[in-house]
Amino acid sequence: MIMTINLIGFAIIGFIIWWFWLSTPSTTKAVDKVVDILVDNGTYSPARIEVKQDSPLMLRFTRKDASPCAEKVVFDELNISEDLPVDKPVEIFIPTDKKGEFEFTCQMKMYRGSLKII
Repeated sequence: MIMTINLIGFAIIGFIIWWFWLSTPSTTKAVDKVVDILVDNGTYSPARIEVKQDSPLMLRFTRKDASPCAEKVVFDELNISEDLPVDKPVEIFIPTDKKGEFEFTCQMKMYRGSLKII
């Protein structure tokens, strides 16, 4: 009985490690100047966006998740922070003048995404 409980505990720990630190979502290449991002079930979808340098880019976040963690999206390195009301699209214009990879998260850093400017 104790061995079963320990195995289940290790499986749950392994899943949490994979979910938050090891899983890598597919990359969406921004061909239009607008990318729609759905905030739902603890994730951003798409969570990885790639865009060419100096291309106009607007990210349109639509929050479906009522969790307080999803209330805000933060781009620390770009000094951008916006509130995300439930079921109301929020448009954020992103400067693309600097190459690099920029993480975006919720205020508690549980929801994660990245923007790569090439």
